[in-house]
Amino acid sequence: MPIQMKMPRLSDTMEMGTIVRWGVKPGQKVRSGDVIADIETDKATMELQTFDDGTVASLAVAEGQQVPVGTVILVLAEAGEDVAKVAAAAGATATQSAPSAPRAEAPSAAPAAAGAPRSAPATGSEPPRAPSTSVAATAPAVAPMPAANGRHSTGSVLQSPQPSGTDRVFASPLARKIAAETGVDLGAIHGSGPGGRIVRKDVEAAAANPVAAPTQRAVTREAAKISELSAGAVPGLAMPVDGAPMQTRSVALSNMRSTIAKRLVQSKTTIPHYQVTVAVRMDALMALRQQLNDQLASQGVKLSVNDFLVRACALAMHQHPYINSRWIDGAPAQAGAPAKGPSIEFVGDVNIGVAIALPVNQAGEGGGLVVATLRGADRMGLRQISSQTKRLSEKARTKGLSIEEMSDSTFTISNLGMFGVEHFTAIINPPNAAILAVGAAVEKPVVATDARGEKKLVIGHEMQMTMSSDHRVIDGAMAAQYLQTVKHTLETPATLLV
Repeated sequence: MPIQMKMPRLSDTMEMGTIVRWGVKPGQKVRSGDVIADIETDKATMELQTFDDGTVASLAVAEGQQVPVGTVILVLAEAGEDVAKVAAAAGATATQSAPSAPRAEAPSAAPAAAGAPRSAPATGSEPPRAPSTSVAATAPAVAPMPAANGRHSTGSVLQSPQPSGTDRVFASPLARKIAAETGVDLGAIHGSGPGGRIVRKDVEAAAANPVAAPTQRAVTREAAKISELSAGAVPGLAMPVDGAPMQTRSVALSNMRSTIAKRLVQSKTTIPHYQVTVAVRMDALMALRQQLNDQLASQGVKLSVNDFLVRACALAMHQHPYINSRWIDGAPAQAGAPAKGPSIEFVGDVNIGVAIALPVNQAGEGGGLVVATLRGADRMGLRQISSQTKRLSEKARTKGLSIEEMSDSTFTISNLGMFGVEHFTAIINPPNAAILAVGAAVEKPVVATDARGEKKLVIGHEMQMTMSSDHRVIDGAMAAQYLQTVKHTLETPATLLV
């Protein structure tokens, strides 16, 4: 009996999925656990595995095509079945003979001629989960489960790489694997896949012609040097080549970007936001951090300011549990159960979400925002917080976070200090009741008290923290008291070591 694989539902908000790349073709035999496709969801790009053994009879969806959850995307013929008859019965056209649909509209003098942009995912029952001016987003909440009989399964989904945060290469997981095995530099390859994505054939072609790739790299590097010199060595400043103007173009929204946009609007319009800001003296913390890093350098440990911040925020929850809470909407009456009014849930676990921005490639694709969750952060020391944060950040930018690593945060921190931003406000990441926006520690004149108790003006480091709170849950005085606790802890950082 033919086996139908359907577009899986990865969360309660996902209703559409896009086949980024097929890893199989009609007539190819597969076994349970084989990766058969890359699928773009409203959260990330993931690998799809099959639960069954068989022969691919037909690919019902073309690369680049977006289809609703539950749509049949592939049909397998079991052992002993006539593959041609199964394909004919499925009524699907093999995608190997169909052109791939572009993931983004290319610049054109006639935009109407480009393919229609993909529709945004339908609204789910969950409120918006991605901050706006902050760098945060949510994680899928529900993992797909195979059907009990193995027939009509949606497949198993594993996280796959996003474009690298360092080289900004947009490549399929299979292409990255082959490149690592053959020693091919992905940065020297021009992708032929949808939206400029590097696929297997691109890597194989580069491996077969090893001379071309270094040459291309040399030209690229030389051009970069010239651009840097022309720009006066200003970081991030690239001068136009031969005075060429920038082009106006449209880029279709990815599922993730569509979901983020929808949830941002919903969060900002349905949650009563307000902000409270405090300034923190950072000289003592920065001195302690330098001392610890000098002592731990031989062990490969380097603590960041954000590590201290995570621990301070987590410990303060024990004094201010209302910050570690969430708003619960009421439930209508059901058979045998009365209606429930709105409530506030105080969460027992302190799970700090750390916002991570994903890179955007040169085609304007990729990007997105995710929140990596440090579970039980109040029980972690500085070294453990540092190691976990680095691990999750690397997975977010390369291999992809798991559903568990992106869910269940109770409080979110968005830190833009590394970009020189001194102050900003963030949009709450539901179901959290608050999000903390953190700026850079900058030198400025501050009033200090010397050993004799006299006040004087000195140059010190000061950092601004702004907390956006849900006024349904947290009153202004509550937010102020919590921030005062965090501020005091950061200004007396030795308390974070015990």
